[in-house]
Amino acid sequence: MKLFAGLFLVALSVAAQGSKQKTIVGPWVGDATVHGQQVPVRLEITGSGNDLHAALLNGPESSPASSVSFAGNHLVITFNYFAKTIDATVTDGHLTGTFGTIKTRYPVSLNFRGSVATGSGSAAAQDISGDWEVEVKSSKGESAWQLSIQPSSDTANVKAVIQRIDGDTGSLYGKWTGNEYLFGHFTAAGPALYSVKPQTDGTLLVSNMLRADVNEQQNLVARRPAQARAASLPGMTDPTQQTTVKDPSARFAFSFPDLSGKVVSNTDPQFDGKVVIVAIGGSWCPNCHDEAPMLESLYKQFHSQGLEVVNLSFEEADQLKDPTRLRAFIEKYGLTYTVLVAGETEQLNEKIPQGVNLNCWPTSFFLGRDGRVREVHAGFTGPANPPAHEALVKETTELVEKLIAEPVPTQTASR
Repeated sequence: MKLFAGLFLVALSVAAQGSKQKTIVGPWVGDATVHGQQVPVRLEITGSGNDLHAALLNGPESSPASSVSFAGNHLVITFNYFAKTIDATVTDGHLTGTFGTIKTRYPVSLNFRGSVATGSGSAAAQDISGDWEVEVKSSKGESAWQLSIQPSSDTANVKAVIQRIDGDTGSLYGKWTGNEYLFGHFTAAGPALYSVKPQTDGTLLVSNMLRADVNEQQNLVARRPAQARAASLPGMTDPTQQTTVKDPSARFAFSFPDLSGKVVSNTDPQFDGKVVIVAIGGSWCPNCHDEAPMLESLYKQFHSQGLEVVNLSFEEADQLKDPTRLRAFIEKYGLTYTVLVAGETEQLNEKIPQGVNLNCWPTSFFLGRDGRVREVHAGFTGPANPPAHEALVKETTELVEKLIAEPVPTQTASR
């Protein structure tokens, strides 16, 4: 009888554990607290038993987790391509924990099968769809950002994107609250939250709610492009004019180790007489993640015709000791072009001394077959900004085709 009772209790324990496992599979909705602001979070968990999967959702987009573990009531979800983790306790349909890196973590509170709150307030939502120019005086020398808002009949699910010289913010989804739109996202790359308030003069007041400490990102005035021109305001910075090189007649030099420790230099036979894209970036950089698939596509398309792509990756000190995130970055996008570890982010200008006003992540240098810089492109416009992204891919492809069509030098250029 005692043996039977013991087996019965074990069975109950297993059943209870299985019940817990089942309750975490499905949608979770709540908020993360970031610099005192509540950023909406949507998490989807699928699978069963020890085969669990998860993704952070942003509108129709998702950031898939690299791994999920759930033991007892302890849930750990990792996004190793950004070196970020959700570490939480799950109790009675409530998930509480943190999201982030070892150094920076945000409190997260989610409810199982929760619902997203809709807009409130008596004032009717205003149609602000279309393109706007946000007047700025940024530390990178910009005078304007572009704010693009997609038209939508559903004021509870409006999409926006802000284009800066570094690149875009990624897709921002939001709703009308009664006197303003709140646009944001919470992805594996991290959180974002912007307030956009229509003004009586037809302008918008735009504020980055997560950067209240930076005046250049608060209470910015956005105008329609025609209004901005009528006010004699300068437009957006041309990304091909942001960064230059000290001596265009000199070969662009680099010499850094790959992940195996082998030093790769521009003088290696691999690059002799080749067109080379030298992409400056880092695995921590969301816009660099957007750029990687395009670079891989170009490499596969034109490598046999003489194209080389080299990624000079700048990482934090702890990642340089063991670049797990960079390895995950390479694996996620299936990168087959050369990736080198160039140093820490603060060493950018020290390690790339030929650059002038080199301050954007990413920045790509396009070298002709003679090893000299023919064009520099600061930042990257990703898929969140479809028209501009498609235009950039087209322009970059045409530039590569043009450089490849040029004859191979009959002798090595002066070094």
